[in-house]
Amino acid sequence: MPASSAPSPPQSPVVEKDAENAVLSEQPSLPVSPPPQTKAQRRTERVQVSTIAWILFLLGWNDGSTGPLLLRIQESYGVGYTVLSLIFVFGCTGSFVGSVSNVVLDSKYGFGKLMLLGSFCQILGFALQAPHLPFPVFVLARTISGFGSAMQDSQSNGYVASLASNHAGTPMAIIHAAYGAGALVSPLVATQFAREEFIAHNRWAYHFITTAGLTTLNTAVLAWVFKGKRQEECLAWVGQVPPPKMEADPGTKKRSNFRQIMAKPAVHALAAFLLVYVGIEVTIGGWIVSFMITVRGAGPSAGYIASGFFGGLTLGRIVLLPINRLLGEYRAVFLYTILALGLQLITWLVPSIPVGATAVSLVGLFLGPLYPIAVNHAGRLFPSGDGLLTGIIGWMAGVSTAGAAGVPFITGAIAGAGGKGVGVVQPVIVAMLGVMLGVWVLVPRR
Repeated sequence: MPASSAPSPPQSPVVEKDAENAVLSEQPSLPVSPPPQTKAQRRTERVQVSTIAWILFLLGWNDGSTGPLLLRIQESYGVGYTVLSLIFVFGCTGSFVGSVSNVVLDSKYGFGKLMLLGSFCQILGFALQAPHLPFPVFVLARTISGFGSAMQDSQSNGYVASLASNHAGTPMAIIHAAYGAGALVSPLVATQFAREEFIAHNRWAYHFITTAGLTTLNTAVLAWVFKGKRQEECLAWVGQVPPPKMEADPGTKKRSNFRQIMAKPAVHALAAFLLVYVGIEVTIGGWIVSFMITVRGAGPSAGYIASGFFGGLTLGRIVLLPINRLLGEYRAVFLYTILALGLQLITWLVPSIPVGATAVSLVGLFLGPLYPIAVNHAGRLFPSGDGLLTGIIGWMAGVSTAGAAGVPFITGAIAGAGGKGVGVVQPVIVAMLGVMLGVWVLVPRR
């Protein structure tokens, strides 16, 4: 009869506990829910979001003023469409350098200091534009202000994307609606400076005195609210504990943030989408007034059509929020782009100023949500715990400035080639809307 095997001795409770702990330690740590915000912390967060909304308002103000002043700039300096388009190229060169610099400088200097640096650059750029200096100085000033604008845009989007309250996308929609509001109000003011009585002594350039004054106020508000502190400290003021740092693999540890960002294909898909989107937005805002005056025969008050476009942009970022949630933001992009494409065809093919102006405003309505949706999508695709989110958004914004330079410049170059005129703006925009739709297909859904 075979000997029965001896029973195994019972495991010590201590050994079992150690084994359990070892297993648990191998599991990914779950995020700890932050404690509820106090009343003071909620108030501080509202002040922070309002300050960032003011920054985006000024960015929209600057972008929205270009269209109504474009013909005055051309007449004043006596340049053709191609040379005039260098305004977009130099401005967006500064924006691209600013966005890429943001990726490199963020880890060293942090949120608050870079926001102040961007604001100081904006003041310098606008101060150089106001005295109507020679055209090379004017476009150099666009480069400087573009650098500052990109720095603020990248940091602002990265900060709001990191807020716990942005899970539904509302704060992001608010700050981008503020951008649209600035771009809505600015043409109303810039159109006054574009009137006939302001042509003498080049007083149209006085518009930039107003812009420089608003930016100076912005600098003071930034210093008071954020005090030059890093993002983690500012988030702590609203009761938000930074997410735990994600443990990187050994190969990743040795790579810079920039190289890690460049290794993510989804980043480049989103950046390409924003490149086309911003190119469309700036082309419509910058050239629609010239198109309506030159092709449709509108008067100087056509500057208000640019306000209609940016008014639609503002409205769309707020009123379409329920539809975004109903359809899902990813699917909503397809719907809005198709609707904008159809309306742009109406602007191109129907030779009516009222119909065209209405269609342009509705194009703005449906284009409005696309930028904040793309930024929100980046926040969902890339965790904030690895410290790359602000850099990723900065890179997306930087690449998008190539569209802000490239599409308007190409439009101006085609308009100036062979005397085609600004009528080419419409087929260019229609084509780019089709490209944008195709690029969104390449963006990962999750």
